[in-house]
Amino acid sequence: MAQTFPVQRTCPFAPPPEYERMREEAPLVRVSLPGGEVWLVTRLAEAKQVLSGTGISTNPETPGHPHWALQPEPPTPEERAALRAFAVGHFIDLDPPEHGRFRRLLIPEFTVRRMKELRPGIQRITDELIDDMLAKGDEAELVEAFGLALPSLVICQLLGVPYEDREFFQSRTRQALSNFDDPDVSRAAMMEIRDFLDGLVTKVERQPGDNLLGRLIQSGQLTHDELVGVIFLLLVAGHETTANMVPLAALTLMRHPDQLAALRANPDKWPMAVDELLRYHSVVDWVAFDRVATEDQEIGGQLVRKGEGIFVLGASANRDERAFERPDEFDVERGARHHVAFGYGVHQCLGQNLARAEMEIALRTLFERVPGLRVTVPDEELPMKGDGPIFGLKAMPVAW
Repeated sequence: MAQTFPVQRTCPFAPPPEYERMREEAPLVRVSLPGGEVWLVTRLAEAKQVLSGTGISTNPETPGHPHWALQPEPPTPEERAALRAFAVGHFIDLDPPEHGRFRRLLIPEFTVRRMKELRPGIQRITDELIDDMLAKGDEAELVEAFGLALPSLVICQLLGVPYEDREFFQSRTRQALSNFDDPDVSRAAMMEIRDFLDGLVTKVERQPGDNLLGRLIQSGQLTHDELVGVIFLLLVAGHETTANMVPLAALTLMRHPDQLAALRANPDKWPMAVDELLRYHSVVDWVAFDRVATEDQEIGGQLVRKGEGIFVLGASANRDERAFERPDEFDVERGARHHVAFGYGVHQCLGQNLARAEMEIALRTLFERVPGLRVTVPDEELPMKGDGPIFGLKAMPVAW
């Protein structure tokens, strides 16, 4: 009998315990979803094969795509049409060559050189958020005050969102990404964000500035709706991952004071530590790694037939004993950048350099300026987003 999926995490420092058992069982495991059965990819080598291989589609419109299997009933034609209209510009759901049209335009905006130019602005935002926390007393709720706020303000800087609109932008982003118990509130905030971005694109189209949005408009290669969709995608994909990672990473470092002390003594090791944190937590597990076979093929010794859905378990692949020594241990000296926390292949996350820069600056500055930082409740009392597609903490009360 096929196993049930998805399964919830029960610990902030580990994937679901079922992953280890499935990984030992086979590189591909068959599981049941409300709308059908799919394959789960559990190991790193096979994960990279699927994420970079031919004969695999990421497009939800491709027959058999597992996105729809998450729902007990398939969407109506009207619902599909509405979703298709909403997703214009969401290039992560497109296959080559259409996917490449968007990616080529965006690659220059996320190079290492471009991120170096953005670092002073990220540092300034980080310092301002910590200033605000310290000015309010000796305690804070780190998820909202720092984790959610930082990427929101950074994306404002990147897109050229007017300063007077940042409070609205930040508040709606917070509502959209933190109301896991009330999806209607989250959905309404998402629509408000999209409407806001629609108006922002219209405004910038009249007078493009020297920022990411302005340069995309000046390229003349995207329609208005595609621009809105691209910016919306960059916001959501780039915001929620970092917003979840920063508090989790801070918690992990507080639970490993010897490794934190080593980072304080040698700040040059922060980039390596960030990659280990990304591997260790793998907050984007299966949600961004849904695929469907477009031809019969063998993966990990298993025949996968055309039209069969596939979920790559990023959190399982990044704990694969065949690829990482002592994978369940956190080790800032590991230096294992061959993880798939950012995906792999043609769809590998465009914003990975930005995410690394944000995490490095945020964590280094936080522990430099608030050396006495501590969590004020036991780990088991920290509320987790165990039922959401991207893992994180709902709240983390801290003091200093």
